[in-house]
Amino acid sequence: MLHRPTNKVNKNSLVSLLNPASPVSEVYKTLRTNIHFSSIDSPLKVIMMTSAVKGEGKTTTVCNLAVAYAQEGKKVLLIDCDLRAPAVHQLFSQSNRTGLTNILANQNQWQEVIRDTPIDTLSLLTSGPIPPNPAELLGSSRMQALIEELRQHYDVILLDVPPVLAVTDSLVVSALCDSVVMVVVAGKVDKELVKKTKASLEHVNARLIGVVFNRINRRERKAAFSYY
Repeated sequence: MLHRPTNKVNKNSLVSLLNPASPVSEVYKTLRTNIHFSSIDSPLKVIMMTSAVKGEGKTTTVCNLAVAYAQEGKKVLLIDCDLRAPAVHQLFSQSNRTGLTNILANQNQWQEVIRDTPIDTLSLLTSGPIPPNPAELLGSSRMQALIEELRQHYDVILLDVPPVLAVTDSLVVSALCDSVVMVVVAGKVDKELVKKTKASLEHVNARLIGVVFNRINRRERKAAFSYY
């Protein structure tokens, strides 16, 4: 049985849910549209969100993107695959006592730990207790079988994973995904780190479909719009 939803959300992060008509929410809807048009012939169902290093806003981005997909009427599952520093449950003010790690350890079935949200068509699978062997769990046959089973029940599955350059977890998970989106803090992260991240993803044949530039200076953005 699904966990009961909570009405509490992080007001500073889930703008798509709390203020769906805001300009920021429109940006997430645009991101949703861009992902859709990146592959018309073969729809992207399992999408991984990552970054080069920590603190670039990947979790906030993927959570708002999940809300945007759900608002479109899609049946969406958001999975927290960051088994080292999980944060999805915090944005939705949910418990993390059980989750993905319990499924992978054969302690629970996925139907028992999936959580409802204030949006009927959006469900959460939090990380669960932090394990001693994240990469091994994410690379297990149980994880592969889980994703394949979940594909049959959801229209869109979004995965929040650790930064690529921090640990190998995201590279392992990328093999299970149809596409990868990378979040980059504009003007902050060293370009060489971004290039290294891209090369690492390409090395494992991950399908990187685009980059989200986060925290763009408002003046620079306005100047760019004026120019174009």
